[in-house]
Amino acid sequence: MHTQPHLQALIAVAEGVEDLETVTLIDVLRRAEVKTVVGSIETRRMITLARGTRLTADTMLLDVLAQDYDLIVLPGGMPGAQRLGEHEPLAEKVREQAKAGRLFAAICASPAMALQPYGVLRQRRMTCYPSFSDRLSGCTFVDQPVVVDGNCITSQGPGTALAFALTLVEQLCGKAKRNEIAKAMLVP
Repeated sequence: MHTQPHLQALIAVAEGVEDLETVTLIDVLRRAEVKTVVGSIETRRMITLARGTRLTADTMLLDVLAQDYDLIVLPGGMPGAQRLGEHEPLAEKVREQAKAGRLFAAICASPAMALQPYGVLRQRRMTCYPSFSDRLSGCTFVDQPVVVDGNCITSQGPGTALAFALTLVEQLCGKAKRNEIAKAMLVP
């Protein structure tokens, strides 16, 4: 079993991001031994998620944006996705990530509310929470739970969060690691 101590992921969080998506991403990436940093775009580390769960981020996002990451991922949920979409330093970091060919990902409302305004979805196949698909332009909406297009991975919502997180593990660490994590979690 190989550890992946060199792989680093950044999960950007805001007030009102979706509980299940956020915690699933943190849990599954850490199970895969990816060094996972949860960064708050707010003025404090303690945030309240969309359903009222309280989460303490590892750090303030602005304090860790200078580092390089193998993956940057945005949970969805409203109004969190919109807050992420309006955060210019995060937008700049994701544009840089996309241009460098490194993985970037978003789920639920965030592909439409954040990745779309960042300008990183042009010419891509992608998905999001279906009712947000009317906000998209310049990309192709695919009605599937998880869509991988090069270094861009998108997903539809809370019910697809586990498949999304496991796909991120596969993209970062390979299929064997994905299968090992899924088996240990009793994923059917």
